[in-house]
Amino acid sequence: MDWKKLMSATRRKDMHKENEKPLNAGGDRTEIERDYDRVLFSTPVRRLADKTQVFPLEKNDSVRTRLTHSHEVSNIARSIGVALAHRDGTEFNSVDFQRDLPAILATVGLAHDIGNPPFGHQGEYAIGDWFKRNEEIAFEFLNDEGLDLSPNIKRRMRLDFEKFEGNAQALRVLTKLQIMNDNFGLNLTCGALAALMKYPGTSEQQDKSNIATKKFGCFHSELDVVADVWKETGLKEGLRHPLTFLMEASDDIAYSVLDVEDAVKKGLVSYRDLISYLEAGADGEPEADAVIKDVCERADAQHKKHKDAKLSPNEVNDLSTQMFRVFAIGNMVSAVIEAFLERQSDIEQGALKDDLIAVSSAALLCKKLKGFAFENAYKHRSVLELELEGHKVIHSIMDMLWPAIVSRGDPRKETKGHPGTPFEKYAYGRISENYRRVFESPNEDLPLGYRRCQLLADMISGMTDGFALSFERELRELRC
Repeated sequence: MDWKKLMSATRRKDMHKENEKPLNAGGDRTEIERDYDRVLFSTPVRRLADKTQVFPLEKNDSVRTRLTHSHEVSNIARSIGVALAHRDGTEFNSVDFQRDLPAILATVGLAHDIGNPPFGHQGEYAIGDWFKRNEEIAFEFLNDEGLDLSPNIKRRMRLDFEKFEGNAQALRVLTKLQIMNDNFGLNLTCGALAALMKYPGTSEQQDKSNIATKKFGCFHSELDVVADVWKETGLKEGLRHPLTFLMEASDDIAYSVLDVEDAVKKGLVSYRDLISYLEAGADGEPEADAVIKDVCERADAQHKKHKDAKLSPNEVNDLSTQMFRVFAIGNMVSAVIEAFLERQSDIEQGALKDDLIAVSSAALLCKKLKGFAFENAYKHRSVLELELEGHKVIHSIMDMLWPAIVSRGDPRKETKGHPGTPFEKYAYGRISENYRRVFESPNEDLPLGYRRCQLLADMISGMTDGFALSFERELRELRC
C-alpha cells in the first residue's frame, strides 16, 4: 500500500469536473481537516443526539446517545492518530502525517454511525425484516423480464434491503443524500471515504471468516462512489484501509467501556459488580490477565480513596466507575497502538482477518466488558421492551409510506405531481426533500423498484427516535 494514496486529499467532485477549480474555503486547514468540519456541521450528525446508543428514549441526560458516543469514538481515534504521528522510529512521525493522521481518524470516528436508523441496531433489523416480510411487493420489479440485470446484481439489490446495513447507509448519506450544492454530497476526500468503509464490499459478497467482509459497506447505488475511491487510494474489494482498523478499535474501546459506565449510571449494576465480574468471570473461575489486573488494581486504589473521603454510596459508585473508565481506556488505547505497529505489515497486505483489539494485549478486557454489558444492559427488560416498541413503530411507518411511494409513479416520466389519494400525497410530501430529490433525479440510472425501496429506507434511517414515534402517530391518525 502507498500511504500517499491512502491519505489522498482528492475529492470526487474534482475527479469529475476537471475544468472547475477546487473550492477554497480559505484559512490554514488542510483538506483532510476540512473533512472533519464538513461532517461536524452536517444535519445528520445533529440528528444523532436523538438516536439510541444502548438505552432507547433515555431521560437521563448523562447517559450516552449515538451523538455522544460518536464524539467519544472520534476523540479516541484522534488520540491514537496523535500518538502515532509523534512516535519515534515510525513512518508516521513526519510533517505529512502530524496534522492529517489525527484529523482523518477524528473524521471517520465522528461519521461512523451517521447512517444508523432510530432505535439502535434494532432499527437496522426492523428495516430488513419489513423487506423480507413484504418481498412480494417490494421486489416485484426483479421479476420484470425486461430488466436486463444479471442474477448476481438482482441478488445484491434484494440483499441491500433484506440485510439493511447502517455502515453502507453512512457512505450513502455522506456522498449522495446530504446535499450541499450538487450531487457529490459532502464531497469528502477519497482518503476519508476509504477509511470510513469498515466492510469494503457489497451485500452479496459477505464472508464472516474475514473481519473486512463480515458485513457490507456499500449499496449497489454507491458502486460509482466506491470505484472512484478505490481508484484514487489503490484499494479494492475486501481490502481495508489500514486506518479503518484503528477507527473500528476506537469504536470497540468506546462502547465496551462506556456502555458499562452508562449501565452503572442507570443503577442496573454497581462498580463492585463490574470489578467482581472482571476478576472472576461469570462462571466463578479466575480469568483476569495482566491488563485486567492492572486496571482493576488502579481503579480499586481510587475506590478506597473515595470511600475514605466519606462520600455518599452513589458518589463512590459513580466516581469509582469514572476512574475505571479512565484506566481502561488508557490501557486499551496503548494496546491498540502497539498492536497496529506490530501487525502493520499484515494489515497492509490484507492478511489480518481479525479486528485489531482482538489481537492486542487488551483483548480479554474488551471481551469481558462486552460480555458484562450484554448480560446487564443490552438484555435488560427496559431495553428490550423499547426496542420491540421501536420495531413496531418502524414497521407501521413503512406500511404507510410504501403505498405513497408506489402511487407516485415514475417521477422521471410523470411530472404533474402525485396522482395518489390525499393521504398518499400527504405522506409522500412528508418524506425529506433531499431524499425525494435523489429518488426523482433523472441521473439515477437504477430500476424504479430499487429506487422506491431506497427512498423508503433513506427516510426511515434518517429519522431520530423521537421523530419516528411522533411521525408514526401523525400518519396513523390522518389515515382514513
